[in-house]
Amino acid sequence: MPLLKDPTRLLFFTGKGGVGKTSLACATAVALADQGRQVLLVSTDPASNLGQVFGVSIGEHAPTPIPGAPGLFALNINPEAAAQAYRDRIVGPLRGVLPAESLKGMEEQLSGACTTEIAAFDEFTGLLTDSAATNAFDHVIFDTAPTGHTLRLLQLPTAWTNYLESNSTGASCLGPLSGLQKQQQQYAQAVAELANGKATTVVIVARPQHTSLAEADRTSHELAMLGIVNQQLVINGGLPARDRVGSSGDGDIRVGEVDSDPLAAAMRRREAAAMRTLPAAVAALPIFHVPLQPWNMVGLSALRALLSGNRDERLPRQPAGGDAPQSLPALSALIDAIELSGHGLVMVLGKGGVGKTTVAAALAVALADRGHAVLLTTTDPAAHLTMTVEANVRNLAVSRIDPQVERDRYRRQVLETSGKQLDEAGRRLLEEDLRSPCTEEIAVFQAFSRVMRESREKFVVVDTAPTGHTLLLLDATGSYHREVIRHAQPGSHVVTPLMRLQDPSQTKMVIVTLPETTPVLEAESLQSDLRRAGIEPWAWVVNASLAAAAPRDPLLVARAAAELPHLKRVRELAARLAIIPWVADEPVGSEQLLKLTRSNTI
Repeated sequence: MPLLKDPTRLLFFTGKGGVGKTSLACATAVALADQGRQVLLVSTDPASNLGQVFGVSIGEHAPTPIPGAPGLFALNINPEAAAQAYRDRIVGPLRGVLPAESLKGMEEQLSGACTTEIAAFDEFTGLLTDSAATNAFDHVIFDTAPTGHTLRLLQLPTAWTNYLESNSTGASCLGPLSGLQKQQQQYAQAVAELANGKATTVVIVARPQHTSLAEADRTSHELAMLGIVNQQLVINGGLPARDRVGSSGDGDIRVGEVDSDPLAAAMRRREAAAMRTLPAAVAALPIFHVPLQPWNMVGLSALRALLSGNRDERLPRQPAGGDAPQSLPALSALIDAIELSGHGLVMVLGKGGVGKTTVAAALAVALADRGHAVLLTTTDPAAHLTMTVEANVRNLAVSRIDPQVERDRYRRQVLETSGKQLDEAGRRLLEEDLRSPCTEEIAVFQAFSRVMRESREKFVVVDTAPTGHTLLLLDATGSYHREVIRHAQPGSHVVTPLMRLQDPSQTKMVIVTLPETTPVLEAESLQSDLRRAGIEPWAWVVNASLAAAAPRDPLLVARAAAELPHLKRVRELAARLAIIPWVADEPVGSEQLLKLTRSNTI
């Protein structure tokens, strides 16, 4: 990797969940330690698995030495614990002073991803400015970097005032800032350090896939606008062009020169097509390609091989950690159950890059193919349904809720009301908060509520739904649910959007994941989030499974075996489950989407 030749002291790895940030951060830390450097590896990821990677319990208060890698130490910053400490610090003194209803709204404002990220930022800036903690290290590597939105908030002077108590807009990113107890100078120093190209490198990690590369481009642009321009791009997990393998006489599988199977050939074609459309801005960055590995990144040997390329040529027959999967139903089994009601709302949820749009489109096309009237709509700013399914499918209507349009409408509404009461600095802070993902979800939900009515007469399939945090925030601040209840006539029967989402006879929540470590952990977190809002997920869908596709290429066979523990975990979490195999043909168009729903069980 370019950064291994002349590394800066601070290295930040960023990217969507599941792209391999942790593996690359760990491998970089090991490589630098092997060069004789003193290295501190810090994880601020809520789903951190540093302990699993190194096979040792990683401390949260003091760096843990890594056996077998002299000079390497690791530290876990627990962002969930840090966020809870924030909530206790802010809300605790107000208990018994403010009404319970006000406290509930404050607690929910402090329950979102923004709070977690800012709390983690508070922890690691404290680490950076504590000379006694880091001076002994030549390099400090962070697994997970703060987003541009968080950094912009920290640059606004008004963010350091006690804004939460006077905030009545329902915005969700201002609260955590009011609990910052350390000096503003410390945060300004940290943000300046990030922009110092001689001290800091930001490594953007992506997969060789269209959606992942588009996200990398957005991240790069957002950081560059803040003056953070010393960036590098790692394309992780691409299938090697000539990593053909065959069997050796001793029963192990060795690198050879045999033809790959059709699945592997299709995978290479897709990845090549994605790289040909690499956005110009990130294409200009230093780029390093890390090929797909046949095993999970666990242990020093695997980490050392990841960046050096000097791996053992023998591929494992089947990595330990999971039994052969039981027969898992195809997507058609879920469609059979959905169809029984004759109409209703189907919401498809999941983190970015897991295939929500594909799954939502497949469900909608299959229901339409069975003769039902279906509306397919999306609230995903990156989704292009017309590129996934054609517009002239019988019984199917396709629409899109534009998040930017809805967000701008919501921003104008809030600024015209609450914004008038603020000075210029306060207005700037409010404007930045209204750019946050949480605020966008609130704005989109208002538009989405209008679409929900159509599910009384037809099937409405929604690609991307609001999180449990957003729904609770709306409820707690009176944005919709409580307002309707408050103004209802005595004795009248009122059904609000939140109540409909909580009713499984009216709404079926479907969580989509990939059979990989981080996507499954994120999906589990999403399920917990929904349950806090009184919503029980109806089903899970495991998308793009190699284990279900039965590949013949030994490298892919090894990767398929590595999915087995994750499939086992999903079976434990899901009330009902369907699996979609990785398919050779891009799932675009109604014909290909219908094939996904008819796949055989494994």
